[in-house]
Amino acid sequence: MAAQFGRRLRKGAATTAVAAVAVAALSASQAPGVNDHGRQTAADATPAPEASASDGSATGNSPYYTDLPPLKSPNPSPSTGPAPGGTGTTEAGIPATVLDAYKKAESALREAKPGCNLPWQLLAAIGRVESGQARGGRVDAEGTTLKPILGPQLDGNGFALIKDTDDGAYDGNSSYDQAVGPMQFIPSTWAWAGRDGNADGKKDPNNIYDAALAAGHYLCRNNWDLSQQGDLDRAILSYNNSRDYLNLVMRWLEYYRKGTHEVPDGTGTLPDNRSDDGAGASPTPTTPGTTAPGGSTPKPSPKPEKPQKPGKPEKPGGGTATPKPPTTPPGTPAPPPTTPPTPTDTVDHLEDAGTAKLTAMAGDAFSRRISTRAETEAGKAVAKVRVRFTIVGDTDTTFTGGESVATVATNSSGVAVAPVLQAGEKTGSVTVRATVVGRAVPGLDYKATVTERVADALARTGDAALTCAPGGAFANQVEVKATYNGAVADGVAATATLVTSADDPTANDKGPYFKDADGKTVRTLTGLKTDAKGLLKLPKLYADDTTGTFLLRITTAGGATLTVELTVAAAEASSPSPSASPSA
Repeated sequence: MAAQFGRRLRKGAATTAVAAVAVAALSASQAPGVNDHGRQTAADATPAPEASASDGSATGNSPYYTDLPPLKSPNPSPSTGPAPGGTGTTEAGIPATVLDAYKKAESALREAKPGCNLPWQLLAAIGRVESGQARGGRVDAEGTTLKPILGPQLDGNGFALIKDTDDGAYDGNSSYDQAVGPMQFIPSTWAWAGRDGNADGKKDPNNIYDAALAAGHYLCRNNWDLSQQGDLDRAILSYNNSRDYLNLVMRWLEYYRKGTHEVPDGTGTLPDNRSDDGAGASPTPTTPGTTAPGGSTPKPSPKPEKPQKPGKPEKPGGGTATPKPPTTPPGTPAPPPTTPPTPTDTVDHLEDAGTAKLTAMAGDAFSRRISTRAETEAGKAVAKVRVRFTIVGDTDTTFTGGESVATVATNSSGVAVAPVLQAGEKTGSVTVRATVVGRAVPGLDYKATVTERVADALARTGDAALTCAPGGAFANQVEVKATYNGAVADGVAATATLVTSADDPTANDKGPYFKDADGKTVRTLTGLKTDAKGLLKLPKLYADDTTGTFLLRITTAGGATLTVELTVAAAEASSPSPSASPSA
């Protein structure tokens, strides 16, 4: 019979020991450091300390499937067909729609963030570990799961404590958050990381196209380059902050890199084991009507035993004492345990933590960063609180990495420091709003200003004389280079005018001129910009019949000015050749 998705294995001590030996054998056979691609695997690489300092993790560190890749080659045998819901060639196969979503996400990220180098096999590895490739590909034609895939409620009972952040909009739970969909995003992360991967106008965590694209962007934030092992480790750990999770995802990544194939939707292999299974594991808490990751149905909790009637204790030296009546009548259920307040529960307000004036030129990174402190009503700093920074309004300014939202945990001083802001091309005021994730306290707005690009110096790139005969064309074009504080000033707006004189900046009505697209005379050019190297090459210049010395003035935003002399003169007459002597 086909393995049921999410089936848990009851393990006794002996079974656990056997499983441990099997896992050790599998791990040894897939030893890190030796693979077809010459890459260092996760077990060899020790991530930097900040690798584990995630911004809350995509999944809230929810449970995941722990099945290791098969030992055999991932390439299928041509004589064996897929077995719905079972094993065989489907071990390496990925359901068609799910595989298509991963590849489309890789293609989109290659265009949006080429420096990230996201491989679709990484999405496949995470999708396998998080949901068994969307329950073996149980999705409709648009890529939406046939049934919601929900993780256990994160109520602190064996899991992280994350109180509701979405009013149950995504997970149907208005008390606590639950990981949602084939890539298992928690609602508070999906709120800023969600993407529309299938262009239907919605961002649905239950849709594999949306979820795969969101996962790709999530893994590519912070300017991570996933071709570098250190950044790859950091990205995976930020998805689920566990060294075991990192090692497992790396093993599936290397497995899929060796080859895979497409199988029909709904026929993918279904995992057996989960990270919260086994001896000593906490039961999976869920709300009525919800399912655990991968769609497993949690077993009902055993009925509590009826309280026994109190016995009569013996008196010292024999006899029986009459017991005192119990303070609580027999059979009265014990009051539910109270959940201790989390750090987030104690936050009363946010305060600015010394953020300086935020100003940057278009295209530049801001030199200052936003700092926010979470405080109690008494003004005491609160650590380990997630603060979300959101760039609002019509602007192309982003955080480094291209995101408009970033979530950062407060440090021991209660301070969260936002990522570096990267100014876009739109100038003007930008608002960054800080809010507390999971806590309804007023947000704190920061104003940043993006100014136009400027130059403080202009210089010609050549020194050839600029001369022309009346009615002719200048042989050399004028090219200048703009700099700011000695560095290249790219994208700086400039104006070129053939001025009347050094003291009169109005456009001349005679002498040299430019031509517009229709061939008409133009003596002022606007809308010019320096290129990526700070260079500006003006169009060809022409001359009318007026001779003399004329001035071309080039000015840029920021006040840099350069005046160039142009000469229009008739060609010098050549000397007559000596007359021949008359013959004798």
